[in-house]
Amino acid sequence: MTPAAHIALRNVSVRFPVLSFRDRSLRSRFVNAMTLRRTTATPHIVSALNDVNLDIRAGDRVAIIGANGAGKTTLLRVLAGIYHPTSGSVDVLGRCLPLFDLSAGFDEEATGYENIMRRGLVIGARRSEIDAKRGEIAAFTELGDRLDLPRRTYSSGMMLRLIFAVATAVEGEIVLLDEWIGVGDQQFRKKARQRLDEIVVRAGILVLASHDIELIKSTCNRAILLEEGWIVAAGATDEILGQYLGGAKA
Repeated sequence: MTPAAHIALRNVSVRFPVLSFRDRSLRSRFVNAMTLRRTTATPHIVSALNDVNLDIRAGDRVAIIGANGAGKTTLLRVLAGIYHPTSGSVDVLGRCLPLFDLSAGFDEEATGYENIMRRGLVIGARRSEIDAKRGEIAAFTELGDRLDLPRRTYSSGMMLRLIFAVATAVEGEIVLLDEWIGVGDQQFRKKARQRLDEIVVRAGILVLASHDIELIKSTCNRAILLEEGWIVAAGATDEILGQYLGGAKA
């Protein structure tokens, strides 16, 4: 465990400007261009997160719970540095391992080996680090000579093996998970689950966004409940789950 791992969010808000479908439509843009009319559409502002305050320290296993659209994925992306807050501050100490958006960085025409390097760089690994783990990643995929072929020749199961192997080859002090990852056939899923369990055990911090109540109970010691981008409750897992499930039944 890395004692230095720490996450601190202070009054973090994330807002996205979104044009209406009418303003974004091809017909609308064509008419504006043909008539030389300037559009004065005011974008609708979506508040994905509102004044979020968090203090997560080494040893914490934190579940983010809430209904779809509550802001769980947005919060994970803020922690990973993918989204920058509209206001507030984010202080993250420790290397983040974001285990979501796993296919980002892969190229259909690149070989499996080339995609190992591409994806590794996307998740922040150094080139030398990826080179050192190249054989280990290849062995874990069990794809053999197929790694010399372009990605477009892979089945969906083969692609999942490659994606998972690369994503979990580089460890971090802070692991960010958007739902637990299950990939491949039964034998490979067992191997993947074992690797994921090992990564989580060694991590200083785990932040898990999930709807799986049993997984949250068995994995997390703390939970936060999000509603429409607001943290409405935070505390011990059982307490927050009770509040969430009680509200869902009401």
